[in-house]
Amino acid sequence: MTSSILPVPLDKATRLLNHGPTVLVSARHQGVDNVMAAAWACALDFTPPKVTVVLDKSCKTRELIEQSGYFVLQLPTVAQRDLAYAVGTRSLADDPDKLAHAGVTLLTEPDLSLPLVAGCAAWLCCRLVPEPHNQQQYDLFIGEVESAWADARVFRDGHWHFEEADPAWRTIHHVAGGHFYAIGEPVNVAGGDDE
Repeated sequence: MTSSILPVPLDKATRLLNHGPTVLVSARHQGVDNVMAAAWACALDFTPPKVTVVLDKSCKTRELIEQSGYFVLQLPTVAQRDLAYAVGTRSLADDPDKLAHAGVTLLTEPDLSLPLVAGCAAWLCCRLVPEPHNQQQYDLFIGEVESAWADARVFRDGHWHFEEADPAWRTIHHVAGGHFYAIGEPVNVAGGDDE
């Protein structure tokens, strides 16, 4: 990882998802890596930090998560919008070279055996919390965040700082059919808790 990528304390990890960004979901099992885009992901709990993500039964990434018990949620940036769209519209089942065709570069973190997408604003490495009924009935997966990192150019000291970074570092929000919005300007409340 680069020097601008810093660990995020687990008690601040859910803040990485609070603004509702599109995420890239990655997983690895028996030497097979995959990355997909997902718009339905959110924070679920603080202690320990947990997240949810909806993964359709047809997704190869879902199969890898069910087999390995781990996944990564990462936040793509404006600069990665084409990559996010490509991994969200191509299937590994149809295109064995999906990641290369989409321009995905995976980071290698010596202490992890999980695929991390290079260039993202943040990463949350999660252990699957098995909930077979929710997974089968609602395609809803729960993960306990075991480690998290963010790029200090946009997230540091437990807070997002998009307004201070190059606009290419803003996270994206998928609306439909390849149409995204970038996170906007901050609007603060007087007297609000900024802890």
